[in-house]
Order: sequence, then C-alpha cells, then structure tokens
Amino acid sequence: MATTGILRSRRSAAQLHAIAGVEREIRAIDPVAGRKYLRDFREAFRSYEKVLAASDVRRQIAKAGIVFVGDYHALPNSQRYLASLLRDPQLHQRPVVLGVETIFSRDQHILDEWFRGEIDEDELRQRIRFELDWGYDWLPFYELLSAARDHGASIYGLDCMPREDLRKIGARDRHAAGKIAEIRRRHSDALVLVLFGESHLAPQHLPALLQQRLPAEPMLTVLQNVDALYWRAAGEAHDQVEAVEVRENVLCVFNATPLEKCAHYRLCLDRWGRSDSDSDNDHGAPDLGPTLYNLIDGMVRFLGINQYSPHNTTQPMLLVDLMPEVYSRSSDALLRRLLSRKGFTAEHRRSLLRQVRERGSVYLTPINAVYVRQFRMTSSAEDATRFLHQACRGLPNLSNGKALAQHTAPVAQSLDKNDAFYMTVFEHALAFFGSRILHPARPALRDADIADLFDVTREDLEQQTSLPFADAVEALDYLTQHREHDFRGNQRSQRQPSESFAQAPAFTGRKYEYAAEQLGYLAGNDLYDAYLEGRLTTAALRKLFLTHIELPGVARETYIQLRARLRPGQRA
Repeated sequence: MATTGILRSRRSAAQLHAIAGVEREIRAIDPVAGRKYLRDFREAFRSYEKVLAASDVRRQIAKAGIVFVGDYHALPNSQRYLASLLRDPQLHQRPVVLGVETIFSRDQHILDEWFRGEIDEDELRQRIRFELDWGYDWLPFYELLSAARDHGASIYGLDCMPREDLRKIGARDRHAAGKIAEIRRRHSDALVLVLFGESHLAPQHLPALLQQRLPAEPMLTVLQNVDALYWRAAGEAHDQVEAVEVRENVLCVFNATPLEKCAHYRLCLDRWGRSDSDSDNDHGAPDLGPTLYNLIDGMVRFLGINQYSPHNTTQPMLLVDLMPEVYSRSSDALLRRLLSRKGFTAEHRRSLLRQVRERGSVYLTPINAVYVRQFRMTSSAEDATRFLHQACRGLPNLSNGKALAQHTAPVAQSLDKNDAFYMTVFEHALAFFGSRILHPARPALRDADIADLFDVTREDLEQQTSLPFADAVEALDYLTQHREHDFRGNQRSQRQPSESFAQAPAFTGRKYEYAAEQLGYLAGNDLYDAYLEGRLTTAALRKLFLTHIELPGVARETYIQLRARLRPGQRA
C-alpha cells in the first residue's frame, strides 16, 4: 500500500491543477479572500484527530444542544446536507429548531406567513429579497426550508445588515449570538441547528460570542468541506473519508471537493457579473465554458500532455486548437433542434436526451461539443475526459464531416460487433477513470457492488438500473460472468479462451448500453486503483488515451490486455 503522502499526492494532482486556474479567476474578481476575518477561519482548522463515519456525526449532533453547521453559500451540497439532517428520524427525538443566516431577522414575519401556508414559494422568495440581498442558488435553500417545515422544525432568520461590509461583520456575529440565545430561551429543550457562513465559525467568532451568553450550553460545530482538512484526508487508506473529528466539539464532514466548491463559486461570480441584458439571454444560464476548460486542463496537466505539440504520436497534435464548444442551456427543445440540424438519428437523439436528463450534461462526440443543462461535477468530469480521449485519437472536421488530416486518427474500418462493443467499453472506462481523478469523491464501483444488486428488491433493482427486472437480471448475469473470467493467460494455448470469452452481449438496446457502461466503469475503477497503488504510471495512462481503439481488433485486444494486467499485485 502506498504511503499517506503518496496517496495524497496521487489523489490530489489533477484537482490541484484544475483548481489553480479557477482560483486565479476568483482572485481577480473577488479580492477579499485575504482579509483577517477570513484568514482566522482558514488558520483555525489545519489538522484533525481521527476519521469518523457519517453515523458518528449524526450521533454527536443528536446529543448536542446547539449545533453550528458551516455553510459554503455557493455550494448546493452545503444546504442539502443540513436538509438531510432534518429528515433524519434520529434527530427528532426532541423538538428541532432551524436558524439560518440567509434570512434577515427583520423578515421573520414573512417567514412565519410562509411556514403557516399563507403565502407561496414565489412570494416568499420575492419578499425576503432573496436575489437582491443574498444572490446564491434558491433551489437548495428552499429544499432546506421545506425539509424543516415538513418535519415540524421551527425556522428563524438570524442575520442583519450590512452584509457587504466586512468591517461590520463582528456586529452581525453579535446580533446572531443574541438571536440564538433568544431562541434557546424560547425553546429550552430543543435541538437548535444553525446554518451560518463557514468563516463565522472560527472559534473566536460566533461560537465564542454565543458561549459567553450561554456558558453552560453544550455546543457542537460541524464544518463542511474545509480545504486543508480535505487535502490531509486524501492521504487516508479509505476509498472515501466521510468525516473527521477536528478536536473536541468540532467535526468536519465531506460532501464535495475543493474543485467542486471553486467551480460553483466561479459560476456565482459569473452570474453576478453579467449585466441585466446578458442575463436575459439563454434563460439566464451561466457560462460553463471556463468550468469545462478548467477540468480539461486539469486532466491535460495530470497526463503530461503538451497542448502545443506539433505532432500526433506520443502527444495529440495542437490540442489547444481542438477545445470543444460548450452549450450552457436549460431547454431540451434547443438540444433537439441542435441534434436534428447536425444529422443525428432519431434513436441517437433519444439516447442523448436521456443522458442529459439523467446526468445533467453530455459530450456530443460527432460535433465536439458539450451540452450542459445542469452542472454536476461527476458528469462534467466525465465529459471533459471523453473529449480529451477523443482529441487524443483525432477529431472530425466539423465544417464538412471529413477528417482533418493533421488532427484525426484513421477512420474506423468496418468494425464488427465485438470491436464496436469494446470500443464503447473502453471509452466508458477512461471516462470513469478521469472522473475519479478529477473528482475523487465519486464512489468506487467494484464487483462487490454489482453482486449486491442481486440482493435488492425488484423495485430497487429497476430503479437503480433503469431497466425492466428481467433485463436487469440478464445484464447483471452477463457482467458477473464476464468479470469472473480470468484474462491473465499469456501463452497461445491460454489466450484463445479469453478472446473467445470477450464477446459482445447478444442483447441490444438499453440493456446493451447498460452492460457496456457498467463494464467500462468497472474497468475504469480498476485503472484508478492501479494508479493509486503505483502499478500504473501517468505515461502508461497517456498511452491508453492515445491508443486508436477505432481500428479493427484494437479495442478488444487492449481491453483483454488491461484485464490481464490490472489484477491486484501485478505491475500494469
């Protein structure tokens, strides 16, 4: 097993490359990051004492009196985490109260009217001046309010003006401390959950002010996704660290990566920086081009690719000129028009539209474009990797449909069904690998996860696979038998069974797509594990990206070789 430092380096390399570009943009627009109040928070939480499970965090929260939950306002996962707590029956053994920074105390009467059902969502949003006075995403915050109301938790606004002046931020903390103390007097036996901006939760800020007012009150601080703690936890042997104990009464949970945080904040800055006339275009869709390009740049630097290479051998030629067009849209109708205009078949259009609905985005290989309806880090990281894989092999000429001689790999020559299947599997494998490199928080997919699907209910199996029950079982049987096959034989007498076994499935349609995707994802996770363990170098990975799998026999042969070499303990 690799050492802590090596694991941390391997897990973090691509993210750090991608973050560098986003942070440069953010610093140019938002210069306040160096202010002392914000530094107090960053400097207070640099290390932790031990790793925790998510269930450990829930138990500590259930026992506490007042719980501060750190909010990174631009990150929807921050608000959704607290919404998930409010839905947890373990926390409702006593009354629960929610306090939020987002709503001014002066607007408590408006919040109460909504809570009693006297006004609807739109009126609440308008009257609390959400866009004007707050400006972050409404949907995850409204999900939080709804979760509280649905589970009988009283809700209070805690903030006051002015929000824009950091010189007055101490006064806001004192105001909030007074309001929380008032809530405790009003709800003496309740669990009080307080969602407040993370910088307010430095030990000497809001927690200290409230402890002065309520010295006997048992308090707990639950931070979310603190960068320094995340990078340190990246060195743990666990697939994914869910939470850590920073010190007594201070925990940190992880539900997003630093790159994900930066990407969402950049999107907020983009939305705030556009003029009203710009916002009217594209239904107010944010510009996701820089976000995708940063992800691509992270993978490019990770793989050691020269974007300006004049040849197409060990490097893709002039990658800098091949960057995809990025459509940031919210309408399926626009995507349908785009696909029809570019000559996609009806079946292909239906498949791509389904992918957009399920994933939020899709890479359109024939026209070298990414269509994004909703930004999700996992899907966008896959899209960035799919583009890079295609660019390494060559791109079509988008003006006349013919191959660009200087950029394009040899045209696929009458691939049989096995070649076509394994080319798709290979593309999924590298896409999954790249998404875990850029977004290590993505859950692993291993053979045990496929086996576990045989034990779920019929309804859950259909939901998780998006297949009818009989089709799901047949696809899982195929995956299980395929993965159990030993591809390690090297002698001629041993190779034939593997080649005979590596056949495309007999079924077609959505079942075929599911089998190819899952088989690719499993292989992609094998690649990621081998990379973390030091059995696979970035040079070898770059060679995989450059392999011309569109040629007859290449994809299947490359897949067989990978399966043979990616066994634990073997040098890949």
